[in-house]
Amino acid sequence: MDAPLGRVPASGYDGASAGEVARRCGVPSVLLFSEVGSTMDVAHELAADGAVAGTLVIAEQQQHGRGRGGHGWQSAAGGTIAMSLIERPDDPAAIGVLSLRLGLHAARVLVQHAPDLLVKWPNDLMRSEAKVGGILVEARWHGVTPDWVVIGFGLNVRERPWPGSAALDFDGSRVEILEALVPAFRAAAAAHGGLTEAERSDWRRRDWAAGRAVVMPARGVVRGVDEDGSLIVDGAAGPMRCTSGSLVLAEESGDATRL
Repeated sequence: MDAPLGRVPASGYDGASAGEVARRCGVPSVLLFSEVGSTMDVAHELAADGAVAGTLVIAEQQQHGRGRGGHGWQSAAGGTIAMSLIERPDDPAAIGVLSLRLGLHAARVLVQHAPDLLVKWPNDLMRSEAKVGGILVEARWHGVTPDWVVIGFGLNVRERPWPGSAALDFDGSRVEILEALVPAFRAAAAAHGGLTEAERSDWRRRDWAAGRAVVMPARGVVRGVDEDGSLIVDGAAGPMRCTSGSLVLAEESGDATRL
């Protein structure tokens, strides 16, 4: 049977077979592609067909990789990680904070390779002023009950696919990254409830924007995150809780003097 248009299967990933990647990551199934439209789309199709939690889709290159807000995500063959993980959580409150929880788990794993790694609300990993990775969570629902979520993750391991991006500068096998990262993601997806005080404290320690002036999603100074994942911004009229939008620093907008 021919592969769907635009999907080119791969026999291995940094020298490891799909079975070996699955074993090392502790997941039931791994699908490898050298090229695919989007790992997110493949994962959603698999989940709709009954794929079990823990099914992992990995691609060397994506033709239409996507990030948050409809933005694209570029992948460089051999130098990035582009993956999507199927999970079937049962707690809507936990899904609401999942992208932040995943960011924390990723930072704890990856900081050994990049000690300066920080999290940026709501779903980015940063080194200095440049983005090194991003998280995208898409849920499918049956009424008010979650049916499945697909966790999309892109990471620049040893390539900088676009100007101004950053990388881990890790020269080892990407499977080494995955075997630590995927179990951490699965633990994040299995958690219940909103962010705990310990998680919020951890976020404050790793927060790229902490104490910095922003103009979006509100004008003020970033002070952390709330239990439900809202960004807390101190504005002229007091603290504000921002539940959506993108974070833009005042210095990036050229508007710092007007805060």
